[in-house]
Amino acid sequence: MSEKYPRRNFVTRLSLGITSLIAMPITRVANTLKKEQEPMKPVIKNIKPLGFVWETADPFLFCVHHEDYFPKGNDLMGPDISNFKGRHLGDDFIIKDGFRMYHGKTVPGFPGHPHRGFETITVVRKGLVDHADSLGAAGRYGNGDVQWMTAGKGVQHSEMFPLLKKDEENPMELFQIWLNLPKKNKMVDAHFKMLWSDSIPRYLNEEKTIDIEVIAGKLGDKIAASPPPDSWAADSTNEVAIWNIKMKTNAKWTLPRASAGVNRTLYFYEGKGLNVADQTIDKYCAVEVEADMEITIENLSTDASILVLQGKPIGEPVIQYGPFVMNTKEEINQAFEDYHETQFGGWPWPKYDQVHDRNKGRFAKHSDGRLEEKG
Repeated sequence: MSEKYPRRNFVTRLSLGITSLIAMPITRVANTLKKEQEPMKPVIKNIKPLGFVWETADPFLFCVHHEDYFPKGNDLMGPDISNFKGRHLGDDFIIKDGFRMYHGKTVPGFPGHPHRGFETITVVRKGLVDHADSLGAAGRYGNGDVQWMTAGKGVQHSEMFPLLKKDEENPMELFQIWLNLPKKNKMVDAHFKMLWSDSIPRYLNEEKTIDIEVIAGKLGDKIAASPPPDSWAADSTNEVAIWNIKMKTNAKWTLPRASAGVNRTLYFYEGKGLNVADQTIDKYCAVEVEADMEITIENLSTDASILVLQGKPIGEPVIQYGPFVMNTKEEINQAFEDYHETQFGGWPWPKYDQVHDRNKGRFAKHSDGRLEEKG
């Protein structure tokens, strides 16, 4: 496809006295009595139903759950043209026939677009993603792989969903999580890292009824691979965690406590019924909980899946406009000026909706020329 996407329109779419010694014992007794009378704080702080875009707490910006039942692919690795009737191609976010085209016009996905000031973490459960960026890096990953990209001072990238199978359907499921960067790191060099599925630690209980992918952070003796060096998650004291929990029917597990002041949310995205801290939770709900309290989770019905996002808040102002996340309005304006002037390095690929050869396996080509091939 030779048509180039209107850059400005695309960006637009994409467009917080000292007391006496005599009085001291009396004060201590009074404080003790007061503490005994204070009710325990509830474990669950809030419950919300989930939509397409999931609300998150600082240091996360948001999370999107993509679940598409793509049909068989054609020679161009997209759906047959007969599937395009009734779609607003280039801006197709409404489920039709089980899938969306997003900003793709031939292949589903997100053609080249810019980012600045935060990180994208793409967790692919099913299907494959083709990556290309303005630094010359590229990749194909999926079926359990994770890509962690620091946009920093600016990068363009594309994320296309090639339909490689021509004789059967091409289901896709992924999470894209936006993790904020602190002010001191918003203008670092862009960087991307692959966490291949076979390198992601898994926590299993003795009965093997609990299976947890430790994508970020630490759980028991399972420690995730290091994130990019400038990430908020790179400092372990920030207690950033991304865990994908799978629970068999009637499985029960206690989520260990983190530090006070850490934000922790459970996203119940698959299953029929869940019990969290003795409260029944409906499917497709977010449960915001106190991080410094142990929490018992019990699966009441069919196999359940829960995504956990956790981290110490950055606690800085957040100004977001489309693909840019900065601390002030002036910095957002500067991001637009810089992008229109430099294109964040330009686009070294033939097409903005770049896809790789159908026969190519999973791989990552980094901007320094380093190549990882997984087959």
